[in-house]
Parts: sequence; C-alpha cells; structure tokens
Amino acid sequence: MRHLLAVLLVAGTSNASTLATDDSRPPGSPDSPDSAGPDFNRLDFNRDVRPILAKHCFTCHGPDEDAREAGLRLDTQSGSRQDLGGYQAVQPGAADESELFLRVTSDDEDLRMPPSEGHPPLSESDIATLRRWIDSGGRYEVHWAFQAATEPPLPAVEHPDWCRGAIDRFVLHRMEQHGLSPGGDAEPVALIRRVYMDLLGTTPSPEEVRRFVSDTRPDAYEALVDRLLSAPEYGERFARPWLDLARYSDTNGYEKDRPRTIWPYRDWVIDAINADKPFDEFSVEQLAGDMLPDATRFQRIATGFHRNTMLNEEGGIDPLEFRFYAMVDRVATTGTVWMGLTTGCAQCHTHKYDPLTHTDYYAMMALMDNADEPELNADPQAVIEQRESLQQQIEKREQEIVDGVLLCDDADAALRGALETWLTERSDRVSNWTTVAPDQLESTMPTLTVLGDGAVLASGDATKRDVYTLTMPAIDSDRPVTAIRIEALAHPTLPAKGPGLAFYEGRRGDFFLSELDVSVGETPIAIAAGTTSVPGAKPGNGKTYPGNVFDGDGSTGWSIPGDAGQTHRLVIPLDPPTRLDQTWTLEMLFERHYVAGLGHFRIDVTTDANPQAMQISSDLQRELVQSKTSAAMSPDLKRALALEFMRGAPEMAAHRKPIEALRKQIPDDIRTLVMQERPATNPRITRRRHRGEYLQSKEVVQGAVPEFLGTGAYDAPTDRLELARWLVSDANPLVGRVTANRAWREFFGTGIVRTAGDFGTQSESPSHPDLIDYLDARLRDNSADGNRWSIKRLHREIVLSSTYRQAIGTPPATDPDNRLLSVFPYRRYDAERIRDAFLSASGLLSRKVGGPSVYPPQPLAVVQMAYGNAAWPTSTGADRFRRSLYTYSKRTAPFAAMTTFDAPSGELCIARRDSSTTPLQALTLLNDEMYLEIAAGLAEQAVRDANENNANPTPGQIAKQLFRRILVRSPSDGELDAIVAFYRSQTEHGQPWMLVARALMNTDEAITTP
Repeated sequence: MRHLLAVLLVAGTSNASTLATDDSRPPGSPDSPDSAGPDFNRLDFNRDVRPILAKHCFTCHGPDEDAREAGLRLDTQSGSRQDLGGYQAVQPGAADESELFLRVTSDDEDLRMPPSEGHPPLSESDIATLRRWIDSGGRYEVHWAFQAATEPPLPAVEHPDWCRGAIDRFVLHRMEQHGLSPGGDAEPVALIRRVYMDLLGTTPSPEEVRRFVSDTRPDAYEALVDRLLSAPEYGERFARPWLDLARYSDTNGYEKDRPRTIWPYRDWVIDAINADKPFDEFSVEQLAGDMLPDATRFQRIATGFHRNTMLNEEGGIDPLEFRFYAMVDRVATTGTVWMGLTTGCAQCHTHKYDPLTHTDYYAMMALMDNADEPELNADPQAVIEQRESLQQQIEKREQEIVDGVLLCDDADAALRGALETWLTERSDRVSNWTTVAPDQLESTMPTLTVLGDGAVLASGDATKRDVYTLTMPAIDSDRPVTAIRIEALAHPTLPAKGPGLAFYEGRRGDFFLSELDVSVGETPIAIAAGTTSVPGAKPGNGKTYPGNVFDGDGSTGWSIPGDAGQTHRLVIPLDPPTRLDQTWTLEMLFERHYVAGLGHFRIDVTTDANPQAMQISSDLQRELVQSKTSAAMSPDLKRALALEFMRGAPEMAAHRKPIEALRKQIPDDIRTLVMQERPATNPRITRRRHRGEYLQSKEVVQGAVPEFLGTGAYDAPTDRLELARWLVSDANPLVGRVTANRAWREFFGTGIVRTAGDFGTQSESPSHPDLIDYLDARLRDNSADGNRWSIKRLHREIVLSSTYRQAIGTPPATDPDNRLLSVFPYRRYDAERIRDAFLSASGLLSRKVGGPSVYPPQPLAVVQMAYGNAAWPTSTGADRFRRSLYTYSKRTAPFAAMTTFDAPSGELCIARRDSSTTPLQALTLLNDEMYLEIAAGLAEQAVRDANENNANPTPGQIAKQLFRRILVRSPSDGELDAIVAFYRSQTEHGQPWMLVARALMNTDEAITTP
C-alpha cells in the first residue's frame, strides 16, 4: 500500500503532517515533462508547423490587423505569399529563397526573427521543420479542429483480441505505432472501486465488493456499469464538472458577495444528467430555454446557466457597466463550453492566434445580448402543496373568526363596536378612484409597458438615475381632480416580487421615488403634502415620508424599505384641485446609489374631497364606494371588510395568534435567476467596445457567429435560440470534439486534447486524432439506438473498454506522460470525490438529492475574513453529511477544505481544474474538524462491521474491516500488522480506532485511482 507505513508513523507522532498526498504519477515513474505525440512520417502542417509559427510569429504577423508588423500575415497561405517588394515570406519549394527562412536563420541581430530582444532564436529542430515544410511546397491546411469531423475507419492492429470495442482499436493502434503494448487488467476489487468513484463519486460497500468479486457471469462488469449509470448518484457526480463550466456559486461575488438563490438550476442539471437528456437539448435549454415554444418552467430554470455570472452590489457603481462585464463572461464561457475556443481573447482586439476578429466577438455578444434577467418562482411541487395546504387552513380559520367572533349574533359587544367604528371610518374616508392608463411612456432606460388593467410594468435595464415620463389622457369630468394616487404593486417578475426594481440584498423589491412633477402642457400643477399607506410615515422618519417627492431634493423620496412584495399607495393632493381636461404629464425621478425605479405601478385620480391613502385593497375600496349609493352594505362586502379588520386591528391580536403560527410555517418562495428574451419591438443595441472598454462604445454590431466558421447548410443565427441550435449543429465542427474530450478527461485525467479549454491553433495536438473524431461521430449518431447526443452512452462505452480496465502502472520511458495509455493513469481525485468517498465509506453520507445548499463544519475564520463578517450556520443532522456538491459556495470565501484540493471559487468558467500537491492537503485530512468527524464515523462503522461477524472481534479483524471501508481491497499481512501495531500505540488517547482511520485516510492510495 503506497506510503502506508510513513503515514502511520507521521500520524502517530504529530497532529500535523507534511505528507504529500499526490505526486501525479506512481512512485518511480520518469519525471520528464515531454509528451509522446503522434509520430507519422508525413510532415503535418497543423501538428508540426503551425505550432512553431503560432509561438514565434503570430503575435506580430497573425490575425490581429492592429498589431500586425510590416503588413505581413503568416497565419494564412495567401498572406505568406504576398509580394514584399520583390520577395515573399514563403517561396514554395525554395526555403533558401524564402524571407521567413532567411530571417529565422540570420546571424544579424537586426534582421533575425523573432526579434532578438526578449526572444530566443528558433531551435535547430524548429528550423529543420520549417525548411522541410517550405521545400515540400509550404502548403497551409485548415486547423484540424476547424474541419468537420468524419467517422474514421477502424485501424488494423496486431493484437485484436485485446480490444473490446472501437475505442480500444484506436488506442492500441497508437501504442503499436510506438512499439508499446497494453498493461494487464486491473484486479476486480480495484476495478469496482475505480468505476464507482468515476461514475458515482462514492466507494462501494464491502457487501457490493463481495458480490461483484464472486459473480462469475461473463457480463458481470457490464451489469454493474448499467446499474451505476441508472443510479441517482450518477447525476450528482457529473453535475460537478458541469457546474465548474457554469461558474456555479450560491453568492453574487464582488465586494459584498451576498447570497443568491440559484440551486434550482443546479438541481435541474442533476435531473437532466440522470435522465440522459440529449446534449443538444441540454445545451439549447440552458442557453435559450425561455425562447422555446411553450417553454416549461424547468426549461426557463435551465437558463440559470448564464445567470451564474457575478453581480456587483456596491453602492455607486454603474449597473450597466457591470452588466457589460457579465456579457463579457457569457461570451467567453459560451466559447469555452461549446467551441473550446478562447473567445475572451478577442474582447479587446482581434485574437492573436485564432481567426476570431474583434468584431466577431461582439457579433456573438449581440446574439446573446437581447435578454433581460428576471426572477422565476421555482418552488418544488411539495413546497407548492405545503403552501396551499397552510393557506387553506389560514383562510378557514380566518372565516371562522369573522363569522364566529365578529359577525355572529352573540359577538362580544366591544369587538362589535370596534368593527362598526372601523367600518364607519373607512366608509367616510373612502374615495372614488379611477385608473388612468398612459397614452405614451418614455423612460431613460427601463422598458415601460401598459398592462390590461392600466398598470405599468417596467422591465429590462435600469440605472441609478431613471426618469419616467408618462403622457396621460384628458380626464372627462365636470369636477376638478383633487388628488393623484400612485399604487406601487407587486409583480412576480420583479426582485422579491417588487414593486421596485432594486435587486440589492436588503433593498430587493424596493424603489426610491425622489421627485414627482405634474404638468398640463408647459404649466406645472401645484401639489401638496400627500399621504401614504406606509404606517407612521411622517416628517422626521426618513425616506418613507411622502412629502419628500416634491421637496426639490433628489436625495430624499418615497420608498418602502423592508416591505417588498406588498402593495403601497401614495396619495398626492392637487392644491388647488385642477381640471385635467387636456393631455397632462407625470414625470417621476428615481435617483439613488442603487437601481431604484418602480417596477409595477398604477396611476389613479379622484375628484372626491379629502382623499387619503387606505390600507385596504383597491377592489374593496371600489366596492365600498359603490355601497355608499345603496341603503346598506352588502353581507359579502361586510364580511370582506371584517376580514381586513380581523387581520390588522389591535383588538384582534389574541385571535390572530394561531393564524400567525400557521403563517410562520408557510415556506418562503424559492425565486431563482433566469433569462427572458426582450420583445422584438424593443431590442437591445450591441456596440463594439474599442479595446474592450465599456466607455469606448463604437459602431453597432449585428449578431453573427464567427466568420471563419460560417454556418454551412444552416441559416445564420439571428438570436440567442438560433445561436444555441447552431452551436450543437453539424455546422459547428468543434462541439462534438470538445464534449467528447471533456468526457474522456473525466475518466483518464487528461483529455485526448490536453488543453481542454482551447482547441484553437495554440492547442496541443490530439494524442489520438482519429479517436476524438470517432467519439464525436458516436455522440452525434443515432442510427444504432436512436439515442443521439447521449452522454451516458459515451460514458458506458469508455468504462467498458479494455483501455479503461487496465491496471495502474509506471508509464514507459518513451511515453513518460502516459499519453498513449499503455497503463491506466495514476491521478488524484478531485476535492468533492475525496470527501464523498470517505463519507460513503463511513456510512454517514446522506443520500438526499437536491435542495438548498448546506454548511458542513469548517473554521469560522474562513468566512469571517470576507466582507461583512458573514455567518456560517454549520448544518446539523443529515445535512451535515450531504454530498459535497451541495456545500454552500461563497465566491469570496470558498469552502476551505475544497479549495485546498484545488476546487474553483465559481468566479470563472473552469474547463480543467489545476491539480497541486501541497502539505496543506495532508494537514487538512489529518486535522480538519469535518474529516475528524468522518474518521470517527469510519471507526464506529468498522467496529459494527466486525461485531456482525464476530462475537468478540480482535483488533486485527476490526482493522481489516476499517481498511476495506477506506481502500476497498483487503490488507496484506504486513499492512495489517502495521495497522494493529499503530492501533496499540494509540490506545492511551481514548479514540484509537478514529486515529487509525485518520491515518488510513491520509494514505496516497485513499485519494487516488486504484
């Protein structure tokens, strides 16, 4: 067992350890960084020549016209042939007459290329390659990744009996070209642990191992794979690498880094992967699910993919500037995930190496730019049913109180009197309000739309200073208007249901109406101090006072802090009352250090005397007005008003207590972040930003895909949905290869193309070019089983291959990085699988799927260092032991134990995690509270296991069970003796088996591939 004795020694003598947990290759393997690439006799431009030109020439003589020196372009064949005053860079067939070759071989430092200052000369090998290329004709080829993939024929191999499928034929063919042969098969115990960890991210139980090892059926392994692929843990395992791409996090990022509710998107990813949603549908729904015909709630939740961008809530920032930065992130992420290109490099200038222009970049942005960013209710069905049940109980109880306490014949005299007084006051105060729908709406930024009930809904972009100008129709009345009423209304599309547009935590759903002006033509109308339905609003209690809206001070105004999602009314009396019998204008200024516009509101007028704001609904107010013309109030209206009295009157406080108890049980709405395409009548304009600067706005750019890729037989995309469909179409030659490469990397640690996020001209050539094209074809093909774009099918084919079933071994000296896979690669697991493996081995792991994020134990100092000294409410019960996928992710203070093992922060799209080896990793496994709890759980589980089989188990029997729990295999005699000796040396510490488990968890074998 790798490093076992060293670990036991270190763990027994110290609570700290500098033990390296992974050196990325088995002990004794060569340390050379060189990779064994394809070795064909034919000179290949893409493999052999382009990397030389890209490394040494393209920066000054590549696609970027602005940076191009001497007008020479070397990334295209036509550019290399252009006349340079009687000579050309590449003279086909004549290297000694080609300026390119003469310059790279010159001894004159003023002539040599690349320039001698800061640039070493080309190596002899590179020079020889360039001579050979030019002498053979100097022909260019389209970069391999930009060519459409075709399914290659299966290669002939010398030992076909080793091959279980097509994958093995391609892998073996490359081995044999280099004089290599496959290693032996992995032991069954090692294989079951490997496939469990790779497909589920957890370890098999000892009973599952026993069943598999004793199963002699020829298809035993195949049956095991099929069972794992159908397990719910499969979706959780493969959701994690996708969330790395989606830059998933539970917080907004930047300075304040406040919480957001985005976990419904994470759960959608898990469900989609478990259902094996075809990758093209999986992609389209995330990029443009809201634009699909009759889009479902789940398809809209899927668009959270691009809502994972960071959100700046600092006071004083320009929200549109940071929206631009979010779009920059979306373009770069889209390019990485579906094209494998570093599109972000073209934000500021034309790409230095790939044929992606500065304009191409903003053309892609234009295709995605026409979306608004609302919230969507994402309540699970169980929450919906719970809320409905509680609401029904509340309504039933309220009616019982109204009928049995207030309106019954033997009602308490004091309560009856209070109710009658309350009804009389409202009847006397109620005004007859008429809704006036604007004829025209103008806004500095938000899109204003008049709804069917005359209310106005704002959507789209908003700033810190917005002005709404409403042109109102003439009021047909013989009496002058005495007051204007603004009703601030809730709406499901707004932050916290509105009524305001503010999206900052603590102000969500709020607004700040700074100033209000009313005029007829050019003549302003005098207005007096108004009233508001905010209780207690008066001069001196700050921003809620209604008189602020016409005090000439933009820093004061009307708002509803802490009362989002509720209706509020502001009544503005006209002084004197004025006839509005011609077109009149209402101008509303919203000015604050945050977005502060009204999102949903209605304008009403009245001609009644002494109008006031009332806290009862507008519908009840209208019925109350109508009742004044009749002899008596109808029973239904009286009951409805009595209900309002019951809900708010101090006299009813005791009766409301059981209702309030029920109300507290109502779960909060789960409102997640989604995309919503803007109406075609109001498209967002996208402009090129010179040098990528937000303030350097230039010409308007129309949406398009990069010109060098074209569209093939497909119509050019004109919107986000068409872009999404194009990205997963045959017109995009990159998507299949990039997707297959990601899948390959999940099982072998390194992709067929090592540069997982870059398939451009700077990428490493594929180690198995025909294999990646075969996997591309398999992904797109549905001829065999009608299951096009099936990721599960691809995973199944990989893990059933002989290549995957090989034993771990030391790579040969001719292939030190094991790129040809003559042995199974040795690699450390990622952070989440390390923790989940130990949790599953200990029996502590909660199998609950989905739901809000949880808080496993970690040092409080981690989050206390972040802005605002954030809390970390450590979870209890089963939530403490949820899968690592569900751990709360705070961008400015990532979960410490995960960060130690190279987990990302969620700030950027990560195509491939780094893998480091540090002493802190061993220290974390030895001393972190979370891992100490798991070690205790492992110890308890091992003792239970031993007791099931033995009445009085010996230390050796317990040690054997503990070893199997953690490492799956059985210990050798020497390993068992070492463990028992260590146990006996620790008995004085009170928890010797926990210390043994802690030591075994720190072995190299415990956190690496078997």
